[in-house]
Formats: sequence, C-alpha cells, structure tokens
Amino acid sequence: MAFGVAEGGVRTCVGARGHACPLRAVVPGRSTGARCEECARLDRAHSVAADTIADDPRPYRVYLAWFGPGLAKVGITAVERGTARLLEQGAVCFSWLGSGPLMAARRTEELLRAALRVPDRIPYAEKRAARFALPGTEGERAAELAELHARAVALGGWPESLTREPFRPVDHVRVFGLGAEGAAVVGEVVELVPAGVVSGELVAAAGPDLHLATERGVVVLDTRLMTGWGLVPVGGDGGGSEGRVEVPVRALRVAGGGARQEGLF
Repeated sequence: MAFGVAEGGVRTCVGARGHACPLRAVVPGRSTGARCEECARLDRAHSVAADTIADDPRPYRVYLAWFGPGLAKVGITAVERGTARLLEQGAVCFSWLGSGPLMAARRTEELLRAALRVPDRIPYAEKRAARFALPGTEGERAAELAELHARAVALGGWPESLTREPFRPVDHVRVFGLGAEGAAVVGEVVELVPAGVVSGELVAAAGPDLHLATERGVVVLDTRLMTGWGLVPVGGDGGGSEGRVEVPVRALRVAGGGARQEGLF
C-alpha cells in the first residue's frame, strides 16, 4: 500500500471538541497536539483521561498494557470502546484486569500505581523506542504482563463493585504488521514543513505511527504531526524505491539508548 502527503501553507490549531479555533492560531510543527493553549485546555475539559468527569454512568474496564521489555502501564477505557484505546496507544500486548463503574476503575488504577508502581502514562517516545527491541514470540511478550496481572489480582483493597477478569493476553504484533522491517528503520519524522513531502510504501502501522519504506530505508511518521496542515496527495505511486522524505528526520532512538544512525538526513 502506497502512502504520500505534501504539506502547504502553515499549520493551524484544529480547535476543540468539534469547534474550530476562533483565532485560527498557528501551532508549532513539532507539536503532536496541534492545538493552541486555549483549545488544548477546552479539549481536556469534561475528559475522562484528565479526571474531570466523576458521574459517567458507562461501565469501564481496567487494563494492563505492555509496550516492550520493562515498559508496562495501567489504564482504563469505556467497555463500549472495546480494544480501540489499546490500538490507539500502540500497545504491543495487553490484558483486561477488571470491569465496573468509572470511579471503581479509577480507584483500582490508583491502587496499582501505588502498590505495584505501575504508571498510568508513558511518554510516547519510550513506547516507540521499545517497539524495536521486542521478544520474538507471543509467549515471551506476554510473560512480563502475566506476572504483573498475578500481582495485581493478589492485592487487597479492590473496590467491591469492580469484577476481576482472568489473564487473557492479546498480542498486536501481527495486527500492527511489525516484523523484519524493524531492522531497516533508520529514522523518525521530526516535523512537517511547508512544501514538505513524505511518501513511501506502508509496511506497518502501530498506534499513531506509520512505518514507510522510502529510498532512505524505513521511516516512522507520527500521524499526529499531520493534523492542522493543508495536505495534498503526492503524485506517482509514492511507494517502494520512489518514496521521498523531504522533511526534517532524526535518527531513531531504540530501547537502551542507542540510535540507528547519527544526525539528521
């Protein structure tokens, strides 16, 4: 599958909660939020993620997500959303932990953070770096999560209204299309720029990241950098050896602090 975009003009704020930004504010090219300060504040108002809603009547699930060796988190998501939240985050492997009312799910999340020191947020750059140092089998990828799940369900203090769920790991490596192309990944897009071009053959997609095969090798494009730009299709097939990268790119950081190559290209 070929993919290509070219950017024009300036990057403007995308607004908040379905409303356009009244200022049409210009936002930085490296921002993944694509919102001005005021719209970002409004977007987080009435947000479950920001803990500003306490009376949501929908049932919620608590989950454990794993992104690579030593990198796991706890979180919650509405039952009606299914696995969408885990796919959005780029979770390599996950398991449900329990389900119940919102505040019970929140209390369980806090219990795990305090008792097991499992975070509820992980910087996305760390998730991306860990993706290129994954064990080869589903069993190996689920092992750390299985241990965490067992420790979590053994804890006292769970809210009575939250139903615990058994460990059933779900692996997303095949869903994301991750595989041998990891060795060929050479960099990640830093930002899009006016008249810039990014094109190539889509070889994998994990969370917001597209892995594109270009003439330079596989480059990772975080699609959150695309919002707010005026995008137009790139001519030609945009894939394979014809793929072009005419925006700032940096060497890809991998788990352990290494890099695929030095400097920008």
